[in-house]
Amino acid sequence: MGYYTPTGGLPGQNELLTDRAIVKEAYTVIPKGVLRDIVTSNLPGFTGTRAWIIARPIAGFATTFSQLIVEIQPGGGAERPESEAGVEGVVFVTAGELTLILEGERHVLAPGGYAYLATDSVWSLANEGGEATSFHWVRKAYEPLDGYRATSFVTSDQEVEPRPMPDTDGAWSTTRFVDPDDLAHDMHVNIVTFQPGGSIPFAETHVMEHGLFVLEGKAVYRLNDDWVEVEAGDFMHLRAFCPQACYAGGPGPFRYLLYKDVNRQIRLTRGGDPRPWG
Repeated sequence: MGYYTPTGGLPGQNELLTDRAIVKEAYTVIPKGVLRDIVTSNLPGFTGTRAWIIARPIAGFATTFSQLIVEIQPGGGAERPESEAGVEGVVFVTAGELTLILEGERHVLAPGGYAYLATDSVWSLANEGGEATSFHWVRKAYEPLDGYRATSFVTSDQEVEPRPMPDTDGAWSTTRFVDPDDLAHDMHVNIVTFQPGGSIPFAETHVMEHGLFVLEGKAVYRLNDDWVEVEAGDFMHLRAFCPQACYAGGPGPFRYLLYKDVNRQIRLTRGGDPRPWG
C-alpha cells in the first residue's frame, strides 16, 4: 500500500507548460505537476518545514476547511502547530515517520498514520528520523454541539477495516476513522477505495463540500458536466452540490483521502444577526 507524496523540484526548461489544472465555479483540480518548490510556504512556529496549501476558505473555493501537505526535514517540527483557538485537525502521514506528542503521550506515525486533534488538545510535531516526513493536515473551525464533545485519538489506515458500500461486492469501500453517527464530529476525513472498474454509479449531488487527494491509482471523474482524468498526487475540491461520480481505471486500486463537512444544522444567520448570508 503506497501513498503519493510530492517532492517538489521544477520541470525542465524544454517541457511544455500545459498541464491539467482546472478552476471552475463548481470544482477545482490541482494536478500533482503543480506541487513544485516555488509554490510552497513556510509555517509560523515550525522549523525545517515547508507546506503546499491546497485548500483554504476563499471566494469560489473552499468554505469550511483548509488542507495542507506538510514536509518536515529531520530535526524539524513545531511545539505548538495549531495556534488558532477553536480549530480541530486531522493529520495523515504519507511518507517518513512523524512524532506526535499528544497530551504528553508519544506516538510515532508511519505512513498511513492518522490522528484526530480536538480543539482543546495539547500537541506537538517533530521529525526525529533520518529522512523527510510528509503528511496532510486538514483544519476546520469546530462547531460545538450541546451534549457532545469530540476527543483526540490516534490510529492508522492499517488498523481500520474498510467498510464495503452496499450492493458493490467490495468494489467500492470506505475506511471510516470515526463513527458517521457520532454527532460529536462535524467533519469526516476518510479514505475511499475503488477496485479496478469500480464506480460511483450515480451523480452524487449533496450539501457537503469535498476535498479529495488521490493517494493511489487513477480514475475518470465526472465533475458537474465534465469528465476529468485524475491520478495519484492530484487534488480535487468540489463545492457543495457539485454533481460527482467516477470510474476507477486500474490496474490497481484507486484510493483518495476525502474531507467532508457533516452532522450540523444549516446556519441561516450570523451569530444572532438575522440578516441572511450573501
